[in-house]
Amino acid sequence: MSVKLTFVSPSDGGGISRSCSFAGFSTVQSRKLAKSLSRNSVRSKMSVKSSKMYPSLQRGAVIWDPKPQQVKKIFEALKKGLNEYLQVHQAELDYLSARHKDTKRNSRLAFYYDLDKQIRSVERYIRKLEFHISKVEELYETYCIQCRLRDGASNMKHAFSLTPSTKASRESLVELYKNLQECTEDMCLIEGALEVHLGEFHLKMKGLVGYARLCPGDQYEVFVRLGRQKWKLKGKIETDDSQTWDEEEKVFIPNLHEKFEIKVTELRGLTTILVGMVTCDSIDFFTTRPQAIIVDITELGTIKLQLEVVWNCSEVCEGPKNISSLEA
Repeated sequence: MSVKLTFVSPSDGGGISRSCSFAGFSTVQSRKLAKSLSRNSVRSKMSVKSSKMYPSLQRGAVIWDPKPQQVKKIFEALKKGLNEYLQVHQAELDYLSARHKDTKRNSRLAFYYDLDKQIRSVERYIRKLEFHISKVEELYETYCIQCRLRDGASNMKHAFSLTPSTKASRESLVELYKNLQECTEDMCLIEGALEVHLGEFHLKMKGLVGYARLCPGDQYEVFVRLGRQKWKLKGKIETDDSQTWDEEEKVFIPNLHEKFEIKVTELRGLTTILVGMVTCDSIDFFTTRPQAIIVDITELGTIKLQLEVVWNCSEVCEGPKNISSLEA
C-alpha cells in the first residue's frame, strides 16, 4: 500500500526543528557544555579536579550508574558507522583523483580547478573523520581503564569487608570507597563526553499503513520519545487515502542509555484511544544509509508506522557536496 503524504507546515531550508534537550539546557548550550567537557575532562588517569566543566556532572553529583556493556555496544556501532563514512569518502577521493589526472591532460582549466577544489574539500572531511574516530577510540580506551579500576576497587572493598574489623581495615575501606566513587564519577563523565560524538538522528515521518484499519476522517497522534527529547505530531486520513501530518522531520540527539519509545493514539472527538506502544533500539541507526523503520503498532500488525532515520555523524564535520553536476 503506497502512502501519499502532505504536511501542513513543511520544513523549509534550515527549518528543521530540534527536539527538546535534556537537563534543562537548550540544544546549543548543552552541546557547548558537553564539548567543553570532552576537551577538558579526559586527562591522564582521568584525574578530574574542576567542577566548572559541566555543572550537572561534577564530582559528588553522580546522576546515573555506568553501564559498560551498553557503552560497548554503542561504541562498536558508532565506530563501524564512522568507518563506513570514511570508506565512502575515501572511495570518492580516489574517484575524484583519477578524474583530476584525466582532466589535467585534457587541459580544461575551469573544470580542473573546480575538481581540485572538490578534492581538497573531501580531503579535509576525511581528516576530520579520522580525528573523530581517534577521539572516540581514546575516550572508550580511557573508559575501559576506569572500568577495570572500578571493578578492582569493588572487589578489594568486598574482600576487606569480610575481614575482621581493625583500624587499618577501616582506613583501607574508606580509601577504597573513595577510589570507587572517583572511578564511577569518571566513567559517568566519559559517558557524557562520548555522547557528544554520537552525531544526530534525523527522523522523517513516512506515514501509517493500516489497509482496512485506516479510514477517511480518522485522526491519529504519534508520540516519539528518546530520553527527555520528545516529538508529537498529528495526522489525518483524507478521502483519497492520502495522509496529512503537521510535521515532517525532527532531529534527535542520541544518547547511550535510552531507546526510542513510540506511541500511537487515535483521536475521536474529545477522547483518545491507545492504538499501541513500542520501543526501538538505536544501535542499528549508526550507518551511512538511511534506515527505514516499519514497526507494528498493534499486536496483530494491522497498523504499522513508517519512519526513516538518517544519521549525521557529526554536525561540525559536514560532508562535501556531491560533484555529480560537474561534467567532464
